[in-house]
Amino acid sequence: MTMTVGELFIALVIIALALVVSNALRLRITWLRKLFLPSSVIAGLILLLLGPDVIGRLMPTLFEDSPGLFPAYVQESWAALPGLLINVVFAALFIGKAIPGLRTIWLRAGPQVVVGQTMAWGQYVVGLTLALLVLTPLFNMNPMVGALIEIGFEGGHGTAAGMADTFADLGFEEGADLALGLATVGIVAGVLIGTLMINIAARRGVIIPTKENDSPDDLMRDDERPSTEEFSEFKKDLTHEAGTTDPLSLHIGLVGIAILIGWLLLSGLQWIEQVTWARNDGLEILAHVPLFPIAMIGGVIVQLVVTRFGLERHVSTRTMARIAGTALDFTIVAALATLSLTTLGEYFLPFLLLSVAGIGWGLFVLIVIAPRVIPENWFERGIGDFGQSMGVTVTGLLLMRMADPKNTSGAFESFGYKQLMFEPIVGGGLFTAAALPLIAEFGAVAVLIFTGLLTLGWLAFGLLYFGRLVPERGRGRWQQK
Repeated sequence: MTMTVGELFIALVIIALALVVSNALRLRITWLRKLFLPSSVIAGLILLLLGPDVIGRLMPTLFEDSPGLFPAYVQESWAALPGLLINVVFAALFIGKAIPGLRTIWLRAGPQVVVGQTMAWGQYVVGLTLALLVLTPLFNMNPMVGALIEIGFEGGHGTAAGMADTFADLGFEEGADLALGLATVGIVAGVLIGTLMINIAARRGVIIPTKENDSPDDLMRDDERPSTEEFSEFKKDLTHEAGTTDPLSLHIGLVGIAILIGWLLLSGLQWIEQVTWARNDGLEILAHVPLFPIAMIGGVIVQLVVTRFGLERHVSTRTMARIAGTALDFTIVAALATLSLTTLGEYFLPFLLLSVAGIGWGLFVLIVIAPRVIPENWFERGIGDFGQSMGVTVTGLLLMRMADPKNTSGAFESFGYKQLMFEPIVGGGLFTAAALPLIAEFGAVAVLIFTGLLTLGWLAFGLLYFGRLVPERGRGRWQQK
């Protein structure tokens, strides 16, 4: 069925209504707030329950072409949205943010870069080992299942949804549903286990609990809406000159430029691949790489141009974050709404094994590796990497805020700098996008050896270099013992 613009509009309106309902539910239902489930996840689960796999099996069909409460064109529209909107999320990631030099990043965030990289590459090692020893021989699953822990846990819902076409191209369609399921498990488990670890750390004196009576909900309310002064400035910008482009439109235009640059780069790389090593049915890797990690590079290029010509005052970090946040919300809702519960049921035991293995590795890195690599305030900094590795960046920020509400450890700044040396590669970056085609072309054993060497390399470097450092005076820098 070919979708029309009107049908796509209806699908988007339903998502918007579901987000309104989910926000109302979070305000009314205390345990939803205490789980820290994002409104987008709640909205996606609501639409999933109203779809063909739940309500559709319990009630008469309302539409001839689709069970459940929604016609087929709505389901088709939702299925197409994640692969498109994820490009907006990643293109906007670095636009409006100052990009410091590598030395600055390293001095402030080096230990967390090591912990984060060890966590991410180790997820491939754990997943691929499980796939080769258990999932493939016993359950006859595709060896690409070994990449799902990193894609679902470290990459999150957005990455899992954005790679749906890659899964389909490589003949592993069920992988997209399993990755989305793992992403949901990761968010819930990350918050619950992370909160438990924070309480244990406080009782053992590893961290000092805040003296304030901040409720968990209060810790999430910061930065939810602009202040009166910021709104006045934004309103002034809107009325500054009649006939000028609305600031929001300008920012969306910058995102569009970043996506265009990414598309041109990816198309050029794919052309080079086709005329060189992929000729005559040769090796194809870039042909299966999605656009979103390259769109992120396009965003970096746009930001470098903005900085080079002194245009920073025209680009609002807050507005760009709102664009990316809205696109991510719609991506997550659409992806969860089209999740196949049948697939999760068919592969329940492999799904359970992947979930347990991923959670176990995250806890091992937090408890055993982080204190030996991070010279100062290891728990406050490490809990952020644990949270990110279990769900999304917001989970990491949330856990850091709970462990250190006043940011006395400097963990927030280090975590932010770390992202610049982390996200372009893993957690939805270039290697995350290339992992599936690499496994398809070279085999799971070769990728296991490669990721195993990287995991050991990062771990050895962290233990031998940062493990021998002591804190300098002042926050966030270290020197040799």
